[in-house]
Amino acid sequence: MTHVSVTVGDDHRESLDGVVQNLRASGLQVDQVLGTLGIVTGSAPDDALDTLRGVEGVASVDAQLTHQLPPPDAPVQ
Repeated sequence: MTHVSVTVGDDHRESLDGVVQNLRASGLQVDQVLGTLGIVTGSAPDDALDTLRGVEGVASVDAQLTHQLPPPDAPVQ
């Protein structure tokens, strides 16, 4: 599973609920819908990313970057 941020195009913000339903039907497990920003966050199988990009109203699908700090007692690298 890949954590993603989906940006909805400005011309589809009025129908955001429909876009979210189509994203769910295409394999996205929705975590959060940021309506005023037109961003939907969630996770999807790696093989579903191209399908998500093809959903009407989707401007982009971007993998979320994560960082992991070493524990405090880890040796200095």
